[in-house]
Amino acid sequence: MLSLRNAYCQLRALEPDDLNFLLKIENDESLWKISNTQIPYSKYLLTEYIKNAGEDIYTAKQLRLVICLRDGEAIGLLDFFDFEPKHKRAGLGIVLNEAHRNKGIGNAVLSLVKEYAKNSLDLHQLYANIGEHNSASLKLFEKSGFQKTGTKIDWIYDAGFYENEIMLQFIFAS
Repeated sequence: MLSLRNAYCQLRALEPDDLNFLLKIENDESLWKISNTQIPYSKYLLTEYIKNAGEDIYTAKQLRLVICLRDGEAIGLLDFFDFEPKHKRAGLGIVLNEAHRNKGIGNAVLSLVKEYAKNSLDLHQLYANIGEHNSASLKLFEKSGFQKTGTKIDWIYDAGFYENEIMLQFIFAS
């Protein structure tokens, strides 16, 4: 099982015991606009997802890890998506429980992720797509060295309004 840790948090693979935590996050309607979800997930579907979550990133082209405090409490999820080993890049998404935001945990997670992406996955770059009104996430990624490289105009539609999406990239030094 993959396990990465630092003084603040740890990242680990999904476990069957994560079902209720996953249900809570996946069925949080406030997150649906960024995850392109429009319907709730059932316990059955998420149980099956967890069973298959151990599939190799090179096959699945994605990897979901649970963000935990040092005591093991699950507080968020991290997703590698659109993994492209040929081009040495992957997308990155992070969601933290609201109670654990703005406490330095996001920075600690990004530090672990960058180390893993460079040293274990041999990536050249990571990228993130963040709604322009999500100032906390934009600040987090920029503080971690990601640079704004583009804007997708009217990219996210929610509740009758369009929002631009900002693309940020982190290029590893050679």
